[in-house]
Amino acid sequence: MGVKGRTVDQNARAVSLAAVPGLLDKRMVFVTGKGGVGKTTAAAALGLMAARQGKRTIVCEVSQQERMSRAFRREGVGFEETELAPNLNAISIDPQRAQEEYLRLQIRSKALYSVLFSNRIFQYLAAATPGLREMVTMGKIWELAQLERRWVKAAPYDLVVVDAPATGHGLGMLRTPRTFRDIARAGPIRRQADQIHAFIVDPKQTGVVVVALPEEMPVNETLDFRRMLDEEMGMDLDAIVVNGLYPERFNGAEAERIADAQLAAVDGSADALRAALSEHHRARAQRVQLRRLRREAKGEVATLPFLFEPELDFDDFERLSRELEKKL
Repeated sequence: MGVKGRTVDQNARAVSLAAVPGLLDKRMVFVTGKGGVGKTTAAAALGLMAARQGKRTIVCEVSQQERMSRAFRREGVGFEETELAPNLNAISIDPQRAQEEYLRLQIRSKALYSVLFSNRIFQYLAAATPGLREMVTMGKIWELAQLERRWVKAAPYDLVVVDAPATGHGLGMLRTPRTFRDIARAGPIRRQADQIHAFIVDPKQTGVVVVALPEEMPVNETLDFRRMLDEEMGMDLDAIVVNGLYPERFNGAEAERIADAQLAAVDGSADALRAALSEHHRARAQRVQLRRLRREAKGEVATLPFLFEPELDFDDFERLSRELEKKL
């Protein structure tokens, strides 16, 4: 699960963090990043922040991950739109269920639907079709973001926050509707794929947030993702969230005195002093990477501090979202 604690600092770039509320005014926000950097943490904080602003919000998890629902003390919401907090809902998208739902919308006859879906050849072809799972998942996310839902009793949402796969798979997921649009030259699949792709690349409708740790590899991957997002989708990042930033507790002179004290320690305090120095060096190394990211990304960068807790719970997500709300 992500690291704990989150405050957001102002970016060094001239673009103000006042742009971030515009992010929440979009219909859909994708949150991605290298695995293990705290994507779910950022998605949950954004969801709570939007909900507190009065926006009816849903956070979508893909591939039945259920990380967020467990953090909110739920066993798992499954493929149901479930309220976790006032104005905040969640769903875990099962591609098989999404495929069944899509077919029910396309095939009006229950008898024909039952025959088709129980057919082994159809099931084999569906499983063998490259990208179909991603396409039906994207179709479900897109449906959730529509002001006019396709199901009679389904209420619309103001914002859909997607806890997306890691950066490489996340980009592939964003690219899937265009791929299906290009393959299907005509028919309902072509029309829907074209609708979804147009929705994704419209900056008024869809935003993209990348979460990173202040370390060399996550920073490299974030910069690569930004470049590929531009080259392959013609899109740019709306924000970068740097997670897990250690506090700077000591300046250089204080660190030198701690190092001297460690060498002279004879009462068992050497381990504590060594730990303090280790944290200091890590905090300094993190800020080197943070400066590099801000310099090279030339985009909006926010930081979230590390909280020294074993795992996040609802109160922590609430704290994160309120910190974000104060800073944005």
